[in-house]
Amino acid sequence: MSGWTEPDTVRQHIPRKRFGQHFLTDKALIEAIVDLIDPQPGETLVEIGPGLGAMTLPLLQRHKPLTVIELDRDLAARLRKRDDVEVIESDVLKVDFHELAVAKGAKLRVVGNLPYNISTPILFHLLQAVDVVEDQHFMLQKEVVERMAAAPGGKDFGRLSVMLQWRYDIESVLDVPPEAFDPPPRVDSAVVRMLPLREVPRVDPTLLGELVTVAFSQRRKVLRNTLGRWLELRGFAGEFDVRRRAEEVPVAEYVRLAEMLSA
Repeated sequence: MSGWTEPDTVRQHIPRKRFGQHFLTDKALIEAIVDLIDPQPGETLVEIGPGLGAMTLPLLQRHKPLTVIELDRDLAARLRKRDDVEVIESDVLKVDFHELAVAKGAKLRVVGNLPYNISTPILFHLLQAVDVVEDQHFMLQKEVVERMAAAPGGKDFGRLSVMLQWRYDIESVLDVPPEAFDPPPRVDSAVVRMLPLREVPRVDPTLLGELVTVAFSQRRKVLRNTLGRWLELRGFAGEFDVRRRAEEVPVAEYVRLAEMLSA
């Protein structure tokens, strides 16, 4: 899914399925999202998937200039006609956000309506640049937002929850129904706020990702059968309760385990 736009503009552009384009047309919701972002002078704002620019324009009323990342050639060409918008015509997964932050000389505030078919890869791509990000506000499939923000102990808590929550404070801040879009998606949506944590654990992200993947590989089983065996193969002699299921372990305990393995 990508792009916010005004209702009368949707008819001028046929949404492309391969880009997952569904355009938000509810003006009240657009304003509510911009209010949640609350752009301030002097900040470096980057919008992913601006589409036909209906959220871009309200953002520009409060903040100039604006950098946008748009893969669709036609939509990028429309936005280039403005002198207060810098257009990066690219697949967002190929954008170097570290390099962009260096070029801007500031941390980035990243916003957007992420394509639902590749939302998780985008989140993990941005995770690699979390140290140059001030905050992130994204519209996503509601189910994905619930998994991102889930607490331990429930069915929504999984690998995505752990791998994002160890670096971000995550909050679902606004629900968005399908009828707010043209064409309407088949799922409910939500806006999520992601604030990078100021105190960062000293842990190898690759190692953490590996152990979390092993832990959730068979989530119906207790960890003794998955992570326990993996720890034995690594010669781990520390304390970690493997009598639990993966979803019962808090994020901090996974991080601590990775720290012990790195010591």
